[in-house]
Amino acid sequence: MTDTVLDRFLRYVVIDTQSDPTSKSQPTTEKQKVLGRLLVEELLAMGIADAHLDDHGYVYATIPANTDKTVPTICFCSHMDTAPDFSGTGVKPQIVRNYLGGDIALPGDASRVIRTAEHPALAHQIGNDIVTTDGTTLLGADDKAGVAEIMTAADILMTDKTIRHGVIKILFTPDEEVGRGVDKVDLKKLGAAFAYTMDGETTGHIEDESFSADGVEISITGVAIHPGFAKDRMENAIKIAAAILDRLPKDIAPETTSGKQGFIHPVSVTGSMEKARIELIVRDFDEEGLVAKEALLRQIVADVLAGFPGSTAGFEVKNQYRNMKVVLDRHPEIMDNALEAVRRAGMEPVRGSIRGGTDGSRLSFMGLPCPNIFAGGHAFHSPLEWVSRQDMEKAVATIVELAKVWEERA
Repeated sequence: MTDTVLDRFLRYVVIDTQSDPTSKSQPTTEKQKVLGRLLVEELLAMGIADAHLDDHGYVYATIPANTDKTVPTICFCSHMDTAPDFSGTGVKPQIVRNYLGGDIALPGDASRVIRTAEHPALAHQIGNDIVTTDGTTLLGADDKAGVAEIMTAADILMTDKTIRHGVIKILFTPDEEVGRGVDKVDLKKLGAAFAYTMDGETTGHIEDESFSADGVEISITGVAIHPGFAKDRMENAIKIAAAILDRLPKDIAPETTSGKQGFIHPVSVTGSMEKARIELIVRDFDEEGLVAKEALLRQIVADVLAGFPGSTAGFEVKNQYRNMKVVLDRHPEIMDNALEAVRRAGMEPVRGSIRGGTDGSRLSFMGLPCPNIFAGGHAFHSPLEWVSRQDMEKAVATIVELAKVWEERA
């Protein structure tokens, strides 16, 4: 293995791959292809002959089987883009070697401190090498840690011929952070039966359950008139929007929920006196809960509009993704093999749920069942993001062991 997972990670995070939710193109930013082209070069150098980047920004590659057994083709997937929530330009990774505990001050911004009180996972990192940013950008461990882990595992599988495995597919996607990660993926070309995203957090954790998710857009048309002649006639669309937002239940919000509780979350408000628009996301682990929350939203809109007889409102629901557990429960071997791989890599596996979604959520409903495996990163989408070298190495070991488990159990 010429490059360690840390070598690769440090090389990838300095490439700006931030996606853009306002863009209509695929990928949403051309700079994501810069990393894609580098990954293809490295895969080809490993001897993976079919590695390529397509026009939509996806990287495909195949590690050939080296066994006579008929083994289901599995895929490992990670996304190349970083979140638009915080700048990903000019990332300057810092390494805290042999972490001895305590808060970690970030040198580029004195106000940024990774505090143990806010990051309890640091307690499990004593003696490890921790990678952070300098505090002025996000790090990109979400999901370049996953990319580096898959690339390192691919190098091991291509180099060590004593590790028996079936066909292994690799897929790197753009635009996951803006909800378009698998919009243009070619599953027929990929040719996998099952897949795993390397996009989780704490070591040993595997998620086979995600939120079900919808987007809701409420469009409001008020009654516009000159303010000097507005008495008993004007119905201000901005104020109608504000009234709707004010009635959202405080106990069904991201900031007041946890575990298996869903939420209603406004993400954008725009408008003028005549027209306004509210964009929200609705999340729940159960389809019934999702429907109930959307019915509640509709009722709130109707109740508010009753006080504005000259105004109207549109209500549009867009399916975003669904709980992948519905699909994964039909294929128990996917999780059984993953749990065994984590054990063989020296960890106690933890089966859990994601308060969000990954590419795997949508891939599962597109016909490629796909749970989520830890990649080791923490504090995603923020300048306090961090990951340890040792946790990334455990993820690499898990990938290699998973390839072996599928071959052994075929």
